[in-house]
Amino acid sequence: MTHRPRVHGRRGAPPARKSRSADAELPPVGVVDVVERDADGDLFVRLVKAPAGAPAIRLAPDADEVKAGAPGLGDRLLARFERLETGEIEARLIKRLGQSAHRILGVIRKAHREIRVEPVDRRTKESLLLTEAEGGALRDGDLVLAQVGGSADRPHGPRRGKVLEVVGREDDPRAASLVAIHTHGLPVGFSDAVEAEALAAAAPTLKGRTDLRDLPLITIDPVDARDHDDAVYAEPDEDAANPGGWIAWVAIADVAAYVRPGSALDREARDKGNSVYFPDRVEPMLPERLSAGLCSLREGEPRACMAVRMVFDRDGRKKSHRFVRGLMRSAAKLSYEQAQAAIDGETDDATGPLLAPVLRPLWAAYAVLKTGRDRRSPLDIESVERRIVMNPDGEVASISPRRSLEAHRLIEEFMIQANVSAAETLEQRRTPLIYRVHDAPSAEKLQALADFLATIDIPWSKGEPARTDRFNRLLDQTRGGPHAEIVNEVVLRTQMQAIYSAENIGHFGLNLDRYAHFTSPIRRYADLIVHRALIRALGLGDDGLTDQDVAHLKETAEHITLAERRAMAAERDAVDRYVAAFLADKVGATFEGRITGVTRFGLFVRLTDTGADGLIPVSSLGDEYFIHDDALHALVGERSGARWRLGRQVSVKLREATPITGGLLLEMLSEPEPADKAAPKPRLGLRGGGRSGRRPGRAPKRRR
Repeated sequence: MTHRPRVHGRRGAPPARKSRSADAELPPVGVVDVVERDADGDLFVRLVKAPAGAPAIRLAPDADEVKAGAPGLGDRLLARFERLETGEIEARLIKRLGQSAHRILGVIRKAHREIRVEPVDRRTKESLLLTEAEGGALRDGDLVLAQVGGSADRPHGPRRGKVLEVVGREDDPRAASLVAIHTHGLPVGFSDAVEAEALAAAAPTLKGRTDLRDLPLITIDPVDARDHDDAVYAEPDEDAANPGGWIAWVAIADVAAYVRPGSALDREARDKGNSVYFPDRVEPMLPERLSAGLCSLREGEPRACMAVRMVFDRDGRKKSHRFVRGLMRSAAKLSYEQAQAAIDGETDDATGPLLAPVLRPLWAAYAVLKTGRDRRSPLDIESVERRIVMNPDGEVASISPRRSLEAHRLIEEFMIQANVSAAETLEQRRTPLIYRVHDAPSAEKLQALADFLATIDIPWSKGEPARTDRFNRLLDQTRGGPHAEIVNEVVLRTQMQAIYSAENIGHFGLNLDRYAHFTSPIRRYADLIVHRALIRALGLGDDGLTDQDVAHLKETAEHITLAERRAMAAERDAVDRYVAAFLADKVGATFEGRITGVTRFGLFVRLTDTGADGLIPVSSLGDEYFIHDDALHALVGERSGARWRLGRQVSVKLREATPITGGLLLEMLSEPEPADKAAPKPRLGLRGGGRSGRRPGRAPKRRR
């Protein structure tokens, strides 16, 4: 049979995303960031140095990456720009820039008298050839960091390499996070100067601080939390002018007291941008002496803090707030589960004495704050996170959904109100700051959402502007129904990514006019900047925001945004590898899942039990050509008209799990939907036996 050319047919394809005058400004090749994902899972990129308002450009799937996956949100790439016959501009991946262009993290493979370094990054295809002298002492399966050298003796052979460091073994259960750290170029560890500054830090005193030690503030955190940077307390407002009102306190670790502008601690904290969390380890922004010591609000120990006292009326409207620099002593360290169990009637030795004086007032204050939250109507997307539990040997013991408790929502709302108060105070004092901003969805994203909803017979007016209450009504309408999960995810993909910015555009998802991260300075540099700004604005010390800090706020905001995306990409890759390791001994097993991505080269299915994402290549879907139908969000058989549509629940078999790359290859067991006789027949597409491509991955976690 003659194989047709692989033409990427797209019935109902959108018009070009850029005008020709704008296209003329594009270089042939450029460095881009992955900034968006549409309903089908297609990724969009934007030049790193693009002017404000520049549109995003579709990243073409790579047909050669059958099992390898593709870049994800937050990745930085080197891309080539090409114009299609439709006039649309596409970006084509040349190289992912998460690791040095001259270094490769790889696994030693010894076979046929050759010693190679095979890259662990599933997006990197180039292997390195080692000489016997260079690699003879290494073992098959060693994880190494190798330097790219010259060309091999053969004209088309792999380039030679030099091993710089042996970093572990591929069969080490803890290798996944190690690979992610190296692959994404995360800064690790601390210099001697930083460690020395941390060791020299002294315990706080009351000098220059408000004494809050008698206020029964408590910390409520995940059960396995190592650092505690926020504490809460609430009490009824006794002011007769505010009947039914509440006073809410939020106290945050005073990191600015220890990390001074211009210090070695400050320079390395800025470089890292944030802490990075893996299932088996944390790569902290600050040394343990501070992050888990002097800056952690430990139970019963005096700690320096920045605290805000907020007054709310009975309808959840904030009447006033004020910030103080204080000295506190946590009355208790509770987990979310402990606090929730106590409220639900199951106290323990820690929560029993706290139930009446501390916990019940917190929940009563939250009920008031929730009234205000409901009126504000922030975006109410349900984000199911998976908890990976490791055994003592570092292997994955289980993967399960994290429970969503009212205790989580209580702490979230207290923190949101503290963050808003910080932004309001700094604006009132005309002090520059770094905002957390979140733009409204673009018209193109709203159009794509409307197109998808039409395929499941849900109306969506295309002309109305984006509003959080519209999205919430849609989510409420589908909640509990067969389309709830996929509608939730497509709405999430419709949203823009939140970023840090020295300019305020508001926060669409939270439906707030101003918002700044204040509540986690142990693990986010943005919050440290806001603390320093408050110290400067309120005259709370000589360690506030400097003029030099102010001059570089825009640059700092851009840097920590990229650092956050780097961390997200590393965390995502590590989880993929751990999940693949967990499933490696289940090859051949059958799983239930849902189609979460439809691309020109295959389907992507999320497994129900683990949340793992796997690829079903188009080559395994049948012996006919398939069209990627934009309007239908489906692959449609050219001859039969049978469809594989986004959101459909399916049964699949696990064909391959590769822990070192995190790749999962699946086989479809379900039958396709029959042809829609009313729909026009597709004309050209991809043959089932053709090559297939990339994986969109899961939608990003909400980082507000």
